[in-house]
Amino acid sequence: MEVPMLDVLVPAARQWWVLAARAIRPSLRNGEVFTALLAPTVFTLGFYVPLNMVMNVYGHGLSSYAQFLMPMIVMQSISFCATSAAFRAAVDARDGLNRRFGAMPMPTALPLVARITAAMYRAAVALAAALLCGFVIGVRFYGSLADTVGFVAFAGLIAVTLCVGADALGTYTRSPEASTQSLVLPQLILGMVSTGFAPAAQFPSWIRGFARDQPVSQWVFALRAFAGDPSGNAGEVGFAVLGPATAWAAGLLAVFGAAAWGLARRRSW
Repeated sequence: MEVPMLDVLVPAARQWWVLAARAIRPSLRNGEVFTALLAPTVFTLGFYVPLNMVMNVYGHGLSSYAQFLMPMIVMQSISFCATSAAFRAAVDARDGLNRRFGAMPMPTALPLVARITAAMYRAAVALAAALLCGFVIGVRFYGSLADTVGFVAFAGLIAVTLCVGADALGTYTRSPEASTQSLVLPQLILGMVSTGFAPAAQFPSWIRGFARDQPVSQWVFALRAFAGDPSGNAGEVGFAVLGPATAWAAGLLAVFGAAAWGLARRRSW
């Protein structure tokens, strides 16, 4: 006899919420929410205060360095949440929760979806804090309402991509220390050697192409275009800017998602 779809979806939705709430509720007590709020403030002070005067001398192409830097503050805040996602996934794998969930009557991907839900909750808090910090230092949105929504939506897409990849890494290593340490070097290289802090023209010629074309830079270009700028140099919201950025996000999400799904199916872990 065929089981009604509603009889399948309702229990799965309840299980998803229970597992997601399991990861969200402790974050109010263990400092994860506080860290998500504090990290954008630290990044803003750490990047904007020492670099503002220097970049205003050497040039950055926009009306203010705050407007230029804002996407990178968002990127760093999201990356910090991805590190937390890797840590939580590694703890679950290490403690045998994945094996326990695999023995329960629930969809295979449900624990993964619940962890990503909790990670996106932290990313949303961090994004809101980053936008507030940007407003304090003078960042404004000069595009349409649709462009502003696009900024938030695209930042969300980046957050999903990074959190899924971090979750897969944590599940695979089953080591909170190894997974979080493994993310430090890629974040450092892709963050520093990007157009988030300085225009590509200010990099040496031998590394300029990498700095311009790597995913972080392409995502920064897209976020700047969505935010806009009175100078007219932030880029236009169109395929020329959004195409490469979206391709990077979609491609990485497909790769990371396949890896996370493959690990989720290994119920023996």
